[in-house]
Amino acid sequence: MASSTKGSFVARWLGQTNTILFSVYTALAAFSLYTCVYAFRKTFSVATFEGIHYFDIDYKIWLVTFQVMGYAASKFAGIKIISELQAKSRAFGILLMVTIAGVSWLLFALVPAPYNIIFLFTNGFPLGLVWGMVFGYLEGRRNTDVLGASLAVSFIFSAGLCKSVGGYIMRDWHVSETWMPFTAALLFLLPLLIFLWLLDQVPPPSAEDEKLRTRRQPMSLEERKDFVRNFLPGLALIIGLYVFLTAFRDFRDNFSAEIWKSLGYGNSPEIFTTTEVPVSIACLVVIGSIVLIKNNYVALSAIQVLILAGTLITGISTYAFQEQLISAPVWMTLTGLGLYLGYIPFNSSFFDRLLATFKITGTVGFVMYLADSVGYLGSVFVMFYRNFGQRGLSWLEFFMKGAYVLSIFGFVLVIGSMIYFHRKHKRFELTK
Repeated sequence: MASSTKGSFVARWLGQTNTILFSVYTALAAFSLYTCVYAFRKTFSVATFEGIHYFDIDYKIWLVTFQVMGYAASKFAGIKIISELQAKSRAFGILLMVTIAGVSWLLFALVPAPYNIIFLFTNGFPLGLVWGMVFGYLEGRRNTDVLGASLAVSFIFSAGLCKSVGGYIMRDWHVSETWMPFTAALLFLLPLLIFLWLLDQVPPPSAEDEKLRTRRQPMSLEERKDFVRNFLPGLALIIGLYVFLTAFRDFRDNFSAEIWKSLGYGNSPEIFTTTEVPVSIACLVVIGSIVLIKNNYVALSAIQVLILAGTLITGISTYAFQEQLISAPVWMTLTGLGLYLGYIPFNSSFFDRLLATFKITGTVGFVMYLADSVGYLGSVFVMFYRNFGQRGLSWLEFFMKGAYVLSIFGFVLVIGSMIYFHRKHKRFELTK
């Protein structure tokens, strides 16, 4: 590894240790940090706020929509902020964003409804910038596939863990739905600070890393425009795919409490964790194994095959559940596996391998935030479509229809992206 310029014992050790120990340390630090960050975002989704409506719209839909709008706005802002962010500013940026999100939960609890809805926006906006800051520690390394996968599977594990924690806080501590998110944030604050310090000790990519994955550095406006112009058709296909994945994932994440309740598991907080842990492990092993593929184009193709498999698993498992061939927990686990086999590669290795395949000097943060900005707009659209266009459907029925939509359209779009990047790579090879 490259020797570290930072002064702590941990930083010096990381600069001198072997690749395996470096990977384990960095992966655990990133995974644990983002798990704590998730507690500032998703614990509230276990609350149902049943029977509360404003302007004929469920209160929870208002809350989810405003948080997603904040997230979507942050992704547009992140196209510039994250792509230009200097490495030295990451730790302070993460701490500042999390602080704003935590204060938002305090104000949410203090201000009466419906006026407290605005604090879901101020919670979502800063948190939407954190992923890019954390991933900045991981990208551009020979083992980014494993590191990125470890960060991305924290989406799955922490979503289940945080909802379980939120459920226990309300059930066992008798904390109200409005105070529960702030209480959970306080529980995760100290661990968050510890893991942030640990991750900030990680040295920058070495010369060997840069040789294998290209150099990573902030991108100017012109560089970002050139990238989009060069890959516009492919970006349109993969961002279109990502919109379906994000909308489905966000709906599953935000309304899993309602879905589980309709399946007969309304008073079982542990169900959120027990069904997500197997998905986390499976995705980490499968997606992390991409690191074994040294050729960047072959790895890019393999990732697309995994995404294709994910779209099929989502649709087939839903059909099997409808035909009563599998139980509800098995079905929810399989839809989670299919969803995240498609979703996680974009948040871990797809864009990293894309830059490496075509020898682009830049940052994953730019293209990831470009995709996220459109993806979360799609999520907002789904929230309103469910409330105004498909109000007669139960949460469970709407979720099942969404699984089929993702499976069909996702399959078509990923096939299109595979064809595009295959042809693009052939032309790239001829011009080298």
